[in-house]
Amino acid sequence: MTHITSMLETYPKDLGGLDREKLAECIATCFECAQTCTACGDACLSEDMVAELTKCIRTNADCADICTTTGRILSRHTGYDANITRAVLLACEVACKACADECEQHAQMHEHCRICAEACRRCETACRELAASLS
Repeated sequence: MTHITSMLETYPKDLGGLDREKLAECIATCFECAQTCTACGDACLSEDMVAELTKCIRTNADCADICTTTGRILSRHTGYDANITRAVLLACEVACKACADECEQHAQMHEHCRICAEACRRCETACRELAASLS
């Protein structure tokens, strides 16, 4: 998160009242969640019972894409539009909740799903908290 924080601190304009700490945390959490979901989906593909994990794999892929996009959008500030940011954060929160809910159903049997569910819950919370702090 050091580079994320450093980049936010060097931004030449005002960030529009965004809480820099929450913003940095949310960006980092989004990218971490995207990586975790990608790895979980891949691990699901390696399981012997792959046919039973189809929904989990799809949810992982969707969540990873949405988290990556959210992290990228949150990293850009020129021409900032709070309405777009709110919408993206809500989409990410919803995707993370859905992925965590799905992974939790397999967490007893697959450790990668347990880890993924935890990452998704952290990201869900970070998105909710940042959205709540928007003016």
